[in-house]
Amino acid sequence: MFLVLGIMAAVMCLWLEPAWADKLSDAIAKAPQGADAGQIDPSKPTGFLGIPGAPQVNMILAFVWAVWVGWIFSTVGAFGGVMAGVGHISVFGFGNYAKGFKTTAPELNKLVTDSIRTSNQWLVGLSALISSWNYYRMGRLVLPLAIALGAGSILGSWGSVQLTAGKVSFSAYQGYFGLFVLALGCYLFYETTPAGQAGKQKTKAAVKAFEETVKKQKSGEKVDIKSLGVKTTSFSLTKVTFTFYGVEFSFNPIIPLVGGIVISAVAAFLGVGGGFILVPFLTSVAGLPMYLAAGTSALAVLVSMITSISSFMGGGTPIDWTLIGLELVGIVVGSVVGPKTSKYIPEVWLKRLFIVLALYVGIDYTLRGFFNIKIFG
Repeated sequence: MFLVLGIMAAVMCLWLEPAWADKLSDAIAKAPQGADAGQIDPSKPTGFLGIPGAPQVNMILAFVWAVWVGWIFSTVGAFGGVMAGVGHISVFGFGNYAKGFKTTAPELNKLVTDSIRTSNQWLVGLSALISSWNYYRMGRLVLPLAIALGAGSILGSWGSVQLTAGKVSFSAYQGYFGLFVLALGCYLFYETTPAGQAGKQKTKAAVKAFEETVKKQKSGEKVDIKSLGVKTTSFSLTKVTFTFYGVEFSFNPIIPLVGGIVISAVAAFLGVGGGFILVPFLTSVAGLPMYLAAGTSALAVLVSMITSISSFMGGGTPIDWTLIGLELVGIVVGSVVGPKTSKYIPEVWLKRLFIVLALYVGIDYTLRGFFNIKIFG
């Protein structure tokens, strides 16, 4: 199933390639020529998307950043898209470049913005593909829950792209990107307080059992991890029950179906995977421990990414394949390492890492996008 989904996405994108080139060429032709910001200088070497004068990316940096994106997504089950966005927007300089065309060439501004959104999703999509398979093999993916979320994400992703592609300026995109991430960071911080931790006895019991098993493995004791992983015990249209390390959980499939629609719509608009919303949804609403949220959200993200990428590129959004190709290799490295290292990191530290990243990115991007204020350089 995972391989088929990946092949479908690749074939769809190759089929649509002529439309991307035509739309980009038209936008470049309409932009004014010159050496100032917001202008195309034909005398300069080509950079991002093959545009003369566009930022040129250090490929070693691009690879290392992609490894980080793959690791953070496969470890936490989220923030891969956010970190991919930080790389494309700030680290590689595509954000400031797009901003320069806000008034001189609005069409190019929005096209580069959509390219950033889609590029983020390519990285997250591959990481989600690899992570889903790895977590499934380790018994840390709740398949019925992921399917319910994925079904809802198809409608949400498609609708969001149809309504926003080619209509969002970079400044607005960056502002909303930061605002959503900031809200997420505040919510996760609340969850670490005594009030936020109340009523999560099942989650704590599962986490304790899992971490004790890892300790046994470290000491050399042989443990049948697969038999302790996720086991679905009952299934109906209104209730699914499963166990993880001897602890029983249950959920109503209708809730993640509706949640998938809303979450994927927001994620497609932001150009991210949605894991940073899915993980709090799974840990809070569904009551899953972080060790299960990562794998379960990955499969839902994969379905959402295939839908969103196909919709963006079907509308003529261009992609810089030289850059993306190298980044995808880095994603493979990071995604393979992530699941193997996450079990050695206590859940509380995973959440704290999540919170620090969310607050940093959220505050910075909200101020930059809506108020043009730079407080982090």
